[in-house]
Amino acid sequence: MDQGSIQVGTQNIPSPVEPVSSPLVHFAIADKLINIGRSNSLWPLTFGLACCAIEMMATGCARFDMSRFGAEVFRPSARQADLMIVAGTISKKMQPGIKTLYDQMSEPKWVMALGNCAISGGPFAFEGQYGIVLGADQFLPVDIYVPGCPPRPEALLQGIIELEHKVSGWKRWKNPETV
Repeated sequence: MDQGSIQVGTQNIPSPVEPVSSPLVHFAIADKLINIGRSNSLWPLTFGLACCAIEMMATGCARFDMSRFGAEVFRPSARQADLMIVAGTISKKMQPGIKTLYDQMSEPKWVMALGNCAISGGPFAFEGQYGIVLGADQFLPVDIYVPGCPPRPEALLQGIIELEHKVSGWKRWKNPETV
């Protein structure tokens, strides 16, 4: 019996043709529309490690209003989120938990490093320290970096706009000089 057939009793019946997934075949218009929908409905994970999480919470409040950009639905479960905002200092003890949460997120998923501690260890990066991870990119594929100590809510909003641009491939606002 060859691999492309099914045995029923004593007969070999050819199996139905399975769709071939190829990176060369794309449905351009559908992909663009789906990516625009994804970029305008990012669902961040309710997750904070240190002081940058306070700024992340402030961004979701009425004064800064993340809902203008479609990212106001902070999800309580990693299985419901598609954006992990690593906000704060990453200790080596917390690293496996963060990686587990990332692995539980469904595809496609994105990671944003918020604050100097999440980007490079911040003020805790010095010779001889042994308990701090020197950046989320040491164990996660980070898409967007938002610097600051702590970064302002406006910086997080700019990071979300940059992630939207990365996901959809188009900018929400065009620069008047380039039009």
